Amino acid sequence: MALWRDGGFAENDWKRLAEDEPYEGGRVIVSLARWRREAEALRSGEVGVEIVAGGAQAALAEVADRPLVALKFDKFGDGRAFSYAILLRERHGFRGELRAVGDVLLDEILLMKRCGFTSFEISNEATIKALREDRLPKFPLAYQPGLSAGEARDPSRPWARRLARAD
Repeated sequence: MALWRDGGFAENDWKRLAEDEPYEGGRVIVSLARWRREAEALRSGEVGVEIVAGGAQAALAEVADRPLVALKFDKFGDGRAFSYAILLRERHGFRGELRAVGDVLLDEILLMKRCGFTSFEISNEATIKALREDRLPKFPLAYQPGLSAGEARDPSRPWARRLARAD
């Protein structure tokens, strides 16, 4: 599994903690179920939470103070994590690292970035290869507002957005 952020591959300094594995400090990611069971004990540490879309929308407010939230894309056709990302950033004020995990594909990364994702755990070999070869699709304009840093309105067409450099 490769971690991609800021236009390049990076070292993953977060460890996934199994449900029965004791928390001994450090940067860890736990499931939403474990977070809900042990929030009081885990709250003081650098603990991120992984959320699987589907009935977990109410949990977004619970994890908005965490340093990392990982939203899982279970399958290609399930886009609920896109909506969760927007809700986390805009409604709940989440400012930490927003990580896409699961079925992360090349043609979705730019949209994920526009929805507020800042890092991507990629297991798809074709996507990893394309990113290593700098073949991320690039689109200069978008019709909907996004959350990408550096995105600006086109003054001649206020409904169009000139996108930030697509890394």
